[in-house]
Amino acid sequence: MDFIIQLVLGALGGNGAGAAVKNASLGTVGNSIVGAVGGLILGQILQHYMGMSAADASATSSNIIQSVIGGAGGGAILTVIAGLIKNAMSKG
Repeated sequence: MDFIIQLVLGALGGNGAGAAVKNASLGTVGNSIVGAVGGLILGQILQHYMGMSAADASATSSNIIQSVIGGAGGGAILTVIAGLIKNAMSKG
């Protein structure tokens, strides 16, 4: 369940970041894909460092909150980074 939350909220976070930072937008599909990857990455990092193993991960409220924060935040962060890199490379 955590993977799904992280992927979906990562995609939403990526699209939100793309809308907020216009020069970092990769388009709807690009924002969704990069955001989902970023959400999954940061979500898993948070689970690892917060002491949650895959065997311990149940649908507790703290686990869901970690997935929400990691998913949306990771999606937004990676989308902005990827968009800025893409724009910098296309100018040079």
